[in-house]
Amino acid sequence: MKKVIATDKAPGAIGSYSQAIEVNGMLFISGQLPIDPVTGELAQGASEQARQSLDNVKCILESAGLTMAHVVKTTVFLKDMSLFADMNKVYETYFEDPYPARSAFAVKELPKEALIEIECIAVR
Repeated sequence: MKKVIATDKAPGAIGSYSQAIEVNGMLFISGQLPIDPVTGELAQGASEQARQSLDNVKCILESAGLTMAHVVKTTVFLKDMSLFADMNKVYETYFEDPYPARSAFAVKELPKEALIEIECIAVR
């Protein structure tokens, strides 16, 4: 059975999706845009956007009783691959060895003209 995970400490879902769904001990977190859940504003710059997206992921994990150490896979969407180094410097401060598996893609466009969006899968 699937369980919806939601918190007001991360931006709410504004479409036909959930912040996260848990099923069989696995948590699937929807792509997190770099939106401050308090102000509703998009963070500025690649580093700050990476930080805000990962903070949003962290808050969703915490609402499910998990930590960043439970993350086994991330997918990073970038407006341009030239943003990868800035994102990665921030990303590596959120995870420890053994690091989760990761894919990173440059995409044509992200919602709200964001530079970065990050989704992940965590396991209890």
